[in-house]
Amino acid sequence: MKVLLVGVGGVGEAIAVIARDRPWLEKMVLADYNLKRAKEVRRKLGSPRIFPAEWIDAHDKKQIVKLARKHDVDLIMNAVDPSYNTYIFDAAYKAGCMYMDMAMSLSSPHPTRPYEECGVKLGDYQFERAEKWEKKGRLAVLGMGSDPGLSSVFAMYAQKHLFDSIQEIGVRDGSDLEVLGYEFAPTFSIWTTIEECLNPPVIWEKEKGWYTTPPFSEPEVFEFPEGIGPLECVNVEHEEVLTMPAWIECNRVTFKYGLGDQFINVLKTLDMLGLGSKDPIDVKGVTVAPRDVVAACLPDPAHLGDRMFGKTCAGTWVKGVKDGQPRQVYLYQVADNQTCMANYGVQAVSYQTGANPVIAMELLETGAWRGRGVLTPEAFDPDPYIAKMTELNYPYRIKEM
Repeated sequence: MKVLLVGVGGVGEAIAVIARDRPWLEKMVLADYNLKRAKEVRRKLGSPRIFPAEWIDAHDKKQIVKLARKHDVDLIMNAVDPSYNTYIFDAAYKAGCMYMDMAMSLSSPHPTRPYEECGVKLGDYQFERAEKWEKKGRLAVLGMGSDPGLSSVFAMYAQKHLFDSIQEIGVRDGSDLEVLGYEFAPTFSIWTTIEECLNPPVIWEKEKGWYTTPPFSEPEVFEFPEGIGPLECVNVEHEEVLTMPAWIECNRVTFKYGLGDQFINVLKTLDMLGLGSKDPIDVKGVTVAPRDVVAACLPDPAHLGDRMFGKTCAGTWVKGVKDGQPRQVYLYQVADNQTCMANYGVQAVSYQTGANPVIAMELLETGAWRGRGVLTPEAFDPDPYIAKMTELNYPYRIKEM
């Protein structure tokens, strides 16, 4: 497989590092607006023939198509923030490549009832073009990170093997990661974090369909495994709530993050001051989006690994019935930062996210996963994916609750 990797930040680097020694990888083009960063990652990888570096503007569809054709790639991997999704997604269609991302096209709140009704939902732009992709015989895989992505694979595995009927699915994420030397330093893209945390969270219920609530609603304490412990989790907008109901018979789907009081207070303050906005404003003759300024002021998560300590957990909590008895399980993956830095040279959140598209690429290359159109991880058999996790030393666990 030949891959055009658009975006070589923390997760992009992790994708390249994890894919480096896989026998199916012929070429992975490291493309980034910051060419210096792409070359930095190429030096770490030590394989310039397999990992050529290119400059790219992810807003420029024509340039993306040109670069994809120059390197004759099979797949375009979108590893930038989701504000670029529509450009890269459309470019992949034009180039005739497979497409993969880790977060779907952006939502827009309902104009008059943002905390009751959905407006434009996550992924609507991409799903509206599914028929075109199917007719062209091409495949776009949406939301193939840790969550969405692995969380959806876990849900499908639970439906196939662990339950006779499912009542509720709740994706629950939390960590005890600390970054030394900073009072506030996000371990993942702050741009994406602001987007998903300040937008109205979506909940799905069988009787009501999709509806929204205010940000940080319905707090609950969830006990995370492997020493992370209890964290208060709150509703956050996320893709799984929109995709799981299409493939899994259940009564309710939610997504909650264990953000912590400090993080929530920072996000609320940014929102109050208008600094969470992605809409450009004029500042003394310079046009800039306030959210981009916030991101520029904070440390780059890709370079925080040697200052980070702790673990991060992504998992899917499933409630239902098995053999006539009520059952609850939590299927999860925990990444320890020290282990990730020692084994891969990337921090835990980047590793936990980046491993999943690499597994999906391998399954597509070997034919274990096949399809046409615009699909999400729920559309595929979870068994080969789960098996590949063990092979790649990307461990998962199943905890009876």
